Amino acid sequence: MSTLSADVLVCGAGPAGLVLANMVRAAGIRCLVVERRSRAHVERRARAGFLAANSVRVLTENGLAEGLRANGQQHDTCAFRGDHGEFELKYSGLGHGEVHTVYPQQDLVRDLIGEFLDRDGEILFSTVVTNIDAERAELVLEDGSRLTGRFVVGCDGQHGVSRKAVPAKVYQRDHGLSWLALLAEAPPSMAAVMYAIHPNGFAGHMARSSVITRYYLQVPRGTDPDTWSDEKVWDELHVRMRADHYGALRTGKIIERRVVDMTSHVMDPIQHASLFLAGDSASLISPSAAKGANLALMAAELLAKALAGAINHGDDRALARYTADCLPRIWRAQEFSHWMINLLHSPAGNDDHAVFTRSLQRARLESLRDSRAHQDHFAEGYVGI
Repeated sequence: MSTLSADVLVCGAGPAGLVLANMVRAAGIRCLVVERRSRAHVERRARAGFLAANSVRVLTENGLAEGLRANGQQHDTCAFRGDHGEFELKYSGLGHGEVHTVYPQQDLVRDLIGEFLDRDGEILFSTVVTNIDAERAELVLEDGSRLTGRFVVGCDGQHGVSRKAVPAKVYQRDHGLSWLALLAEAPPSMAAVMYAIHPNGFAGHMARSSVITRYYLQVPRGTDPDTWSDEKVWDELHVRMRADHYGALRTGKIIERRVVDMTSHVMDPIQHASLFLAGDSASLISPSAAKGANLALMAAELLAKALAGAINHGDDRALARYTADCLPRIWRAQEFSHWMINLLHSPAGNDDHAVFTRSLQRARLESLRDSRAHQDHFAEGYVGI
């Protein structure tokens, strides 16, 4: 016979699940997090690092920003480099005047785990959920045991079991592009986030800390990341970043290399019975505009408040409209991400389609360089969630 494990069961100890868990614990609600990986794994897993202004607000207002305040770095400039030359956009002076705060996801996750445990929360690491019964708010574990609560929150990503338990329409798009995502033990080579557009394909530069830099290289679909040696990586980055013209990159050991296929999906609805989805379980977004983790935190805030209203005050109206409240924000982020994909990538070749598409790309970049109205609109989408 199942026993009540907690009021809220959370699948997944990523940013979405942990922010939500901390918020509901602060509201006096019993919460149990179940994570299939070990604690050491999730606290080392390098993912997103750019937090939008609203994400920083959520963390600050809920007492979850101590590490971020001590070690986060504000970034307010991005640059575009290509055969059109180079130009910078200082977006802190554009749009709503907002900035990003760079704070590696593994550091944020470490902070959130520590805070949740300090709040007498419980996390079951290395515990695999094989099935979710949304009608009964029940998790079935790999060893056959069951956990039961009042509500279940699925934050276990695109390959987790949570999204499979929600009967929903999945709207998806394969952008037909892949990036080689790299982490280098090398100081940033420039102050700005750099988007380089080159006939060989896109390349990106994003600082993570004073000694770690994230790079991206567009690669053919199906590329084996292990075929890219450190030497090959740096040679190609130098070419696409036009280092001979703008200055050599600061190199170092490549400590992570993986291929990311550029795909997007949105589920509708993102709730069923007692089960609610947040983060990549609900919607997967391409990394072209660094929206994924920020969308996850926005959903976590919204859902945590709705759960607190239902559990502490018997008011389930916010839970009932969770999908309706979340999806407009998700689609706006998807639209901006799709626009960025078209801005940064263009087909090779000299056929009419390729030339036409590259000409459109150049026109977009020139408009972004020259039009203040376009720059303001870009800044609002780039930092806003």
